[in-house]
Amino acid sequence: MLTASHLTRRFGDRVAVDDLSFEVAPGEIFALLGPNGAGKTTTLRIAAGLIAPSAGSVRIGTEALSPAAGPRLRIRIGLLTETPGLWDRLSVRQNLRIYARLHGLTDPEEAVDRALDLFALADRAADPAGQLSKGLRQRVALARTLLHRPDVVLLDEPTAGLDPESARDVRELILRLKSEQRAIVLSTHNLDEVERVADRVAVLRSRLVAVDTPQALRARLFGARVRIDLAHPAEACVSALGAAGFADVRVAGATLSVGVTDHVAATPAIVRALVGAGADIEAVAAERQPLEDVYLKLLEDDGARHGGHGARPQ
Repeated sequence: MLTASHLTRRFGDRVAVDDLSFEVAPGEIFALLGPNGAGKTTTLRIAAGLIAPSAGSVRIGTEALSPAAGPRLRIRIGLLTETPGLWDRLSVRQNLRIYARLHGLTDPEEAVDRALDLFALADRAADPAGQLSKGLRQRVALARTLLHRPDVVLLDEPTAGLDPESARDVRELILRLKSEQRAIVLSTHNLDEVERVADRVAVLRSRLVAVDTPQALRARLFGARVRIDLAHPAEACVSALGAAGFADVRVAGATLSVGVTDHVAATPAIVRALVGAGADIEAVAAERQPLEDVYLKLLEDDGARHGGHGARPQ
């Protein structure tokens, strides 16, 4: 649905995006991660057709996003900026109506009514936008982004500054968009949010550092591990695991962490070895390295590869 090919964007001597390529399929949530100045917002602005790349291209479906095709293709794109401006003196309905007309919708009032209902804003339609809470303003901005039912949805920090309830509502909306087969690109610093919704993640530092599913990135960096919680100190069980062929064993009190190739295939053998050694097992689970650790490790390794100059100041 959305294809970015070798995108580069320079602002004078600064390189904000450097030879970046990725694809986002219908029904996929693709998260952009990276430190401040890594090029995430610039990438979204290029994908939305707001700025042109210095090199490279963006395709929506099979068609390239170009100055000539831009006005026609932008109707298929919805962009939520990090600081979505609303006209504070205008009502919620008036804000949405303006954008419905700008998009050239054949029945702008019907589109506005649909958006008000979808985002539970009908009872606030007459309220001036300036009187709304941050959570409600974000809900209006999201309604505005989706007024024209775009195929591609670009979200820049959609839950930044929201209370937990409002953030949950936004996440549920993002998952609903996925179920409707929209292609969604999400830029955020909220790694817990990424863990909850993203199918794949791309870590940027102007260039692409890594891209894959969170699970695949974990396995690549840390390997697969099985965690076993015992009802007693675990040190005495290490030899039994070694005899069963498990050499990579870490002990922390009553917990064992065993390195494996495939945790599903290895877990029964681990349990058999421990039970045979008289262990009292309380819990067994695949060990999941926090996504934060994965993200920081990728940036650390990238910095080491590039002599500590992986990030370009923006």
